[in-house]
Amino acid sequence: MVVTRELSLSTRGNGDVRDITAEVTRLVRESGLRSGIVTVFCPGSTGALTTIEYEDGVIADLQQVLDEIVPPDRPYRHHLRWGDDNGHAHIRAALMGPSITVPFVDGRLTLGTWQQVVFCDFDTRPRNRRLVVQILGEP
Repeated sequence: MVVTRELSLSTRGNGDVRDITAEVTRLVRESGLRSGIVTVFCPGSTGALTTIEYEDGVIADLQQVLDEIVPPDRPYRHHLRWGDDNGHAHIRAALMGPSITVPFVDGRLTLGTWQQVVFCDFDTRPRNRRLVVQILGEP
């Protein structure tokens, strides 16, 4: 059986990292499915999903490393083509990926103790984001 739902988020942009574990867990429980997989997908090219320990120090470290690997102040060709300032956001999102899949057993996500599902918004302005959550499993 497949159940498809959506999550809506308001983000600050500029590397905003949001813990969405509780919302994903709630949707899995509400689906009535006991075991399977849940995929969360961002329909957009400047957002990404991953797992991380959602803790201020780790979040700051992630943002620092991304600034080092994909600096926001570099002259991206994307800026020239579209006249905007978010070329780095597209590259960061491409490196991290637009989706994540997590198995669940007995209605519970199989995440590790210090592992949360997070959405990263790399765009340069606040956004209203829509995430597609697709739950595949058996009752």
